[in-house]
Amino acid sequence: MANESRPCPCDIGDRSDYGGRGQEVQVEHVKAYICKPPASTDKAVIVIHDIFGWQLPNTRYITDMLTTNGYIAICPDFFVGQEAWKPSNDWATFDDWLKTRNASKIDKEVDVVLKYLSEQCGAKKIGVIGFCWGGAAVHHLMLKNPHLKTGVSLYGVIKFFEDRSNLLHPTFFIFAEKDEYISMEQVKQLEQKLKQNCKVHYEVKIYPGQTHGFVHRKREDINPQDKLYIEEGRKDMINWLNKYL
Repeated sequence: MANESRPCPCDIGDRSDYGGRGQEVQVEHVKAYICKPPASTDKAVIVIHDIFGWQLPNTRYITDMLTTNGYIAICPDFFVGQEAWKPSNDWATFDDWLKTRNASKIDKEVDVVLKYLSEQCGAKKIGVIGFCWGGAAVHHLMLKNPHLKTGVSLYGVIKFFEDRSNLLHPTFFIFAEKDEYISMEQVKQLEQKLKQNCKVHYEVKIYPGQTHGFVHRKREDINPQDKLYIEEGRKDMINWLNKYL
């Protein structure tokens, strides 16, 4: 079991036995995992992984879950071949590792994926969700990319974009009350800046008693009482996407 005092404990409760229902594809220079619903749709969601990369079973589970809700869902490798973080790695080296993986340097890959979704999958309305590092990337895209319709940032690392709040698209921010990586003071400051500067619809929601990574890990394996909040977080995410896509 992971130690929750680690810098970024997304690995707790991995669904290591989950293989995924989709397939891996090559999208120009980017590998990606994609899953499509049985019925045709023009709605798609880009899933941005956390530090544990695009192959993490937890993230593929959520990608498939989006598909069961009627969306084309794609999780590209935004590290573009660089190694994902491993729970067995030395956390003392984490900051140096992170310097080579900037959540604001994904625009080229996003453009490639948007083109693929539009030309190869028939997608016309595209949103984005992301976890932790990926949540910060969602924040970046909501500030910059005009082609996305909406975003859900799940425990996105606020410090990466703490001074930026002029969002282009409706954005839902999910945070955990007991997150040891993102303080409630940071969340409060983000809310204040959004209130002052944001011209589009946004929502910031804090889930009681939860810790970092709760929505996309099998948290009920550790604390069954948290299952309600996992399900609520996932439902809220889907409802937001349904509203704006």
